[in-house]
Amino acid sequence: MWFYYLQQLVQTFPFFLKGLWMTVAVSGLSLLMGTILGAAAGMVRASRVPALGKLLFVYVDSMRGTPFLVQVFIIFFILPEWGLHLEAFTAAVISLTLYAGAYICEIVAGGILAVPPGQWEAAKASGLNWIQCMHYVIMPQAMKTILPPLVGQYVLLIKDSSVVSVIGVTDVTRVGWFTVQRIPEGLMVFGLVGLLYFVVCYPLIHLANHLEKKLHTDFAGL
Repeated sequence: MWFYYLQQLVQTFPFFLKGLWMTVAVSGLSLLMGTILGAAAGMVRASRVPALGKLLFVYVDSMRGTPFLVQVFIIFFILPEWGLHLEAFTAAVISLTLYAGAYICEIVAGGILAVPPGQWEAAKASGLNWIQCMHYVIMPQAMKTILPPLVGQYVLLIKDSSVVSVIGVTDVTRVGWFTVQRIPEGLMVFGLVGLLYFVVCYPLIHLANHLEKKLHTDFAGL
């Protein structure tokens, strides 16, 4: 019986690859836009502009303080009641973008604030404006602190993308749920699902470990 289930699983493998592609598409778009959103929000938050700081505080804390599943439900099920109808894929990307942006905002802000204040003062004394200070002086130094946790956050967000299967996005997790109804061997089916997530996440895990070691070596040499 186990061998029969394995044969059935092999036959359905092309569907898992399609689901994996959907997972990569949702995660990739969301992380790209979430990185842009989070980087911009993090730079503003680190600048401590009072008015914008309060808005960002509400955004970041609401995203980090509520379950991602609830956020997905609000965007996909509640917004249509206000006249904004979204396809499942679009709702998934928007949800994950906002979720990713909140965490990336904190990572970027923390990296910028870790740069010694004297660097800001030296940059301003050189006649640089805020954008030039950030581009030429602050961000190159902050990236050493930002990159390792940022890549690690990417891994977590790719795994969190499995939640979007609940609104009908046919990602690899949803394919697993469909398959387990035909092949009642949950360990085998979701073992494959986990393996496919691992294939996507492992390069990022390896990159995060490499960056952490490199950062540690750089600091040790100071």
